[in-house]
Amino acid sequence: MAVIDVAGFIADLKTHAVDHGFHVHDERHFVETYSLRQLWEVDLHPEEACDGPTDLHLSLEVDPRALLGFEDAILKQDSPDDEPPEGYSFPLHFTWTLPPLSSAPDLLVLATELAGVGGMELPVEVTAIDSIQSVTDAPQRSLSLVAKVPINLADVLMSDDQPFCGLLDRCKAVSLFLLEHAPAWLDED
Repeated sequence: MAVIDVAGFIADLKTHAVDHGFHVHDERHFVETYSLRQLWEVDLHPEEACDGPTDLHLSLEVDPRALLGFEDAILKQDSPDDEPPEGYSFPLHFTWTLPPLSSAPDLLVLATELAGVGGMELPVEVTAIDSIQSVTDAPQRSLSLVAKVPINLADVLMSDDQPFCGLLDRCKAVSLFLLEHAPAWLDED
């Protein structure tokens, strides 16, 4: 029997996201047969963006070595009441997407503004890609906004929702920031 129920954690995280004002639209689970590495993906967006251009993609990478190492450390403990071991985590990625932008923002200004919104809990990386369909077309800029946060397995084991409340609040704030500024970037004013 596994020490951590990853599927249950994802289900709880989705429920928690709904409690923080997100709509969940889709979930996918992939298992690599050779290494048993898993990837859980959840598509969601803030309630305010049902008709809007902002979507949020959440993905959790489950490394079997980290999971098995954590389980071994738990089983070696003298008492079931001992604190769970630290140092074991899974990466949780938050990726925001927008359609191609007509009037793309200055990336440095956007990264600085998002640093204030996401804070230390949710460091957001901002990148852009310019696509040119044909030689005579103007480039279309797409933004990529990604935040990578380690999820401590001790918190998952103890069902500690505290770190996830702050993360989801920050994700909501970043999503609403993007939703507020997207019309100007898409020339929808």
